Amino acid sequence: MPNFARSSPAPSMARLSQELARFSRLPESPEQPEPSPEGLIRIEDILKLAGERSFGLFLAVLSFPSALPLPAPGYSTPFGVVILLLAAQMLAGRTTPWLPKWVLQTSIERKHFQKWVQAGIPWLQRIEKIARPRWKQLCTTRLGQVWLGTWIGLMGISMIIPVPGTNTLPAMGVFVTAFGLLEEDGILCSLGSLICVAGGLLTTSILLGLWLGGTTLLDWLGR
Repeated sequence: MPNFARSSPAPSMARLSQELARFSRLPESPEQPEPSPEGLIRIEDILKLAGERSFGLFLAVLSFPSALPLPAPGYSTPFGVVILLLAAQMLAGRTTPWLPKWVLQTSIERKHFQKWVQAGIPWLQRIEKIARPRWKQLCTTRLGQVWLGTWIGLMGISMIIPVPGTNTLPAMGVFVTAFGLLEEDGILCSLGSLICVAGGLLTTSILLGLWLGGTTLLDWLGR
């Protein structure tokens, strides 16, 4: 696994959006990884596009499909598990993320990836226009790492739950927070935290409603 330490300055996220767009069109370039067989794209292939990054890149890529207003069946739960794993590493104080080989070799169908990129690139470009280093303490200090890692972990748990409505908003919170980490933009991280709070409240209300509804139905059936 390549080293994603923070020793190197992070390249512009605009470059990442451009690389994702080119990658989805299968460009022939020696700078890009070889496409996976059978119309599949590996997580490792996508990560290689951006070079050396920190937690932000992993979290952005993993939350990207579920954060879009497109169905991502089968991806929210496994990606939520990995997001939870990365959040735990942030809470533990790691500066270099680690992912097991089976995660890096996880494949996404190319046709799904192309749909996500097509829908998501305009949103990425809008965020790129306003993202810049500011309030960096929230992104770089230990306290900030614990704060962001806690919310990211909670949103990862929400994404794992196979219930409609518990995936999109939490994934959006993770994605915006991850974008802020990439650019060391504390304002974006703060906005991401607010979205995470909203996502947590939504998930809680959905689960509470299901529980109360189930209880009422069981009571009714027992009469």
